[in-house]
Amino acid sequence: MPSSPARTLSRILIGVAAGIASLTIAGSARAQGEVKAVHGDWQMRCDTPPGAASEQCALIQNVTAEDRENVGLSVIVLKTADKQARILRVLAPLGVLLPSGLGLRVDDADIGRAGFVRCLPNGCIAEVILQDDLVGKLKGGKQATFIIFQTPEEGIGIPISLNGFSAGFDALP
Repeated sequence: MPSSPARTLSRILIGVAAGIASLTIAGSARAQGEVKAVHGDWQMRCDTPPGAASEQCALIQNVTAEDRENVGLSVIVLKTADKQARILRVLAPLGVLLPSGLGLRVDDADIGRAGFVRCLPNGCIAEVILQDDLVGKLKGGKQATFIIFQTPEEGIGIPISLNGFSAGFDALP
């Protein structure tokens, strides 16, 4: 996952797509922004955040855990307004164990963990700068599993379909 400079950049960029990032978790799907396209299981939503010169778009998928309807995630992939960085942002429900971070597996490969950077009234955000190797794994994978922890011993794996991710990512403006 990201190094210290990337974590610092990640914190700076947290407000980049404020309108899009204020998505609620899947259980209350009040996603902001207009759906511009659908790529497999992913939606491309676009919005013009307050003060932004142009519309910003993100690739989004909202899911809930198969065995727990009250545990959901919003997975958001976006390019920063200056097009210098690509971000994977995950909004997890309140009540997650923050020190354990958010785990990620793509198919059968353990990718690592990302720390939570901020909690909002509707959930906690983990985000990383998407490096080329992780983008390649996501584009080539069939399923990503995000793991949240409610206790140090209890991880909840929430599968996310990667169907359409590659086309959607390539279509991001």
